[in-house]
Amino acid sequence: MTSNEKGILERLAALSLERCLVKLAKVSAASWHLSGTAGASATLSDAIAQYDFKERHAAAVHVDVKGGGIMTALMMFDPEDMDSISKCFLGYSFPRGKGISQPDEVMLLELGNIVLNSLCNSVMNALQASLIPSAGGDRAGLAAALGATLGQEQKFRTVAAGLAMQSGNIASKCTVLVLIPEDVAQQLEGMLV
Repeated sequence: MTSNEKGILERLAALSLERCLVKLAKVSAASWHLSGTAGASATLSDAIAQYDFKERHAAAVHVDVKGGGIMTALMMFDPEDMDSISKCFLGYSFPRGKGISQPDEVMLLELGNIVLNSLCNSVMNALQASLIPSAGGDRAGLAAALGATLGQEQKFRTVAAGLAMQSGNIASKCTVLVLIPEDVAQQLEGMLV
């Protein structure tokens, strides 16, 4: 893979996310910005390991394109940041209990659907595919859940993107990870050149 090929996927991801974040900032309680992207070629486990798992867990939303691993996108959050994420996204937080509550899960699914569907939109249109959202967990759980359909040792083109949100003095961040099988990445690059 050439650096130019990596750059195409990174630029596509960055453009899609930046457009989404501008719209998200208009309807949420926070300002949002893309804090960076990085492309790589990696297995599923290596790709997921790019996220900084604090206390070995992440709250995650993932979207799979139907049809056997055409594309997968994940949005991973630190479970300790539920108050901040909720305040940034909704303008208020839910009562805190132990762990992630059902309202927190619904909020993360909604936020994940907005961001990930925006990111995947151009790929969906080009490949005429649809998306199915799912919830996730720790590093091993995410790898196992996705590995059942994607394959643990398959190589993917990956793009990891950091998103930052801030509402007043409350801030949080999350990571978006896109995994595209090599053959699909080459097809997309051919369409985008």
